[in-house]
Amino acid sequence: MPELMREIANRLREFVGNRRRAPRYRARLAVAVSLLDSRARTHPSALEGHTHDLSDGGLAVVLPAIRIGDRYLTGASHTLRITLKLPSGAIQIHGSPMCYERLDAGEGVTETGYLVGVKIKEMSDKDRALFDEYLKTLKK
Repeated sequence: MPELMREIANRLREFVGNRRRAPRYRARLAVAVSLLDSRARTHPSALEGHTHDLSDGGLAVVLPAIRIGDRYLTGASHTLRITLKLPSGAIQIHGSPMCYERLDAGEGVTETGYLVGVKIKEMSDKDRALFDEYLKTLKK
């Protein structure tokens, strides 16, 4: 049922308009995503994926799964640790998962996995400066 509600909301956004405030820029960069408070050491500690788009306040990442071991990445109270590989070097982002959508190949979609929307909560000043500089290159 949650998948159906998410799909309906996405379709409405197409017709009514997108309420996102920060402009999003398409970029495909490598990411590694893990839970900040990861307890399970017997399972892979991070999922490898890539970005779909970026904005000043968030990013969308494509991941092969939404679980690490038996823990969901998309829990409302979870904080994600994201290593984003920019051309100028890797940066660390702490973010909150806001939404996710399953990607199925077909109907114009070329990949499978999950698209996860993440709101940026925290970054070091140095990492924020590198991130902002990269966003400026996308705005041109």
